[in-house]
Amino acid sequence: MEFKNKLKEYQEIVEKELEKNVRKNKCLEERLNNSMEYSLMAGGKRLRPILVIATYELFKKDIEKCFPYSVAIEMVHTFSLIHDDLPGIDNDDLRRGKPTNHKKFDEATAILAGDALLNNSYMIISEDIKKSSNEEIQNKLRIFNEFSYAIDRMIAGEYVDTEFEGKKIEKEELEYIHKNKTGALIKLPVRMGAILANASEEEIEELSNYADKIGLAFQIKDDILSEVGDEKILGKPVGNDKELEKCTYVSKYGLEGAQNILNEITNEAMKILDKYGEKAKFLRQLVLYIKNRNK
Repeated sequence: MEFKNKLKEYQEIVEKELEKNVRKNKCLEERLNNSMEYSLMAGGKRLRPILVIATYELFKKDIEKCFPYSVAIEMVHTFSLIHDDLPGIDNDDLRRGKPTNHKKFDEATAILAGDALLNNSYMIISEDIKKSSNEEIQNKLRIFNEFSYAIDRMIAGEYVDTEFEGKKIEKEELEYIHKNKTGALIKLPVRMGAILANASEEEIEELSNYADKIGLAFQIKDDILSEVGDEKILGKPVGNDKELEKCTYVSKYGLEGAQNILNEITNEAMKILDKYGEKAKFLRQLVLYIKNRNK
């Protein structure tokens, strides 16, 4: 119950900050703005922005300094979902139980809404950097650089995933896809939170290792749910990966094998947090949340 309350508290913070940053100008691009808002405010776990805040809170309490970065990472995540669903990639009709963006609006609007969200994420971070003190500038420029690189890796992972549809691939190639396609945007918010809090290099690397583990756990759980999840709970079709002949942890190792790998890496992720004691309680419980989720 304590974890659920804290999760809800973080989610409410993120929702309020996203609402503040939704484009609502009434002009010729109003339909584009509506398309962006439709996907950005469609709910979801808000895992990535929460990771920024929760990691920062390991070190400092003034979490409002994280808010622009939390908004930016969720905009990028939403951009990736809109584009993932497009006919040329996964061709999905539903996302979170609602019509996907290109079904609600049209394909051209969906593409441009994703592009606009990506660009807005850069604008939000650059505006925050512009207002920063000299002491903060170097850390924030480092974050901006890592932000850009992680998005590049996410796009690369998505490309390789589509390129290997219907092909037999090796373990290393499967790991490359998931490390970049999903893992890059889970590792990034953890690093952003730690860098913003002025954590030591040793701490940043430890927490990056934690993020690598939960990023892989998230993807393996996605692969499992795509095979055996409840379509009504997931809010999207089950079995698409198999239909598209995507190589996943389930297709490579079977359901039991994928579950065993998931159990192993979640245990490893939790051990990394031991040195932080009670302060890391939420991040520790988050590992179990990722492992046991049903959507």
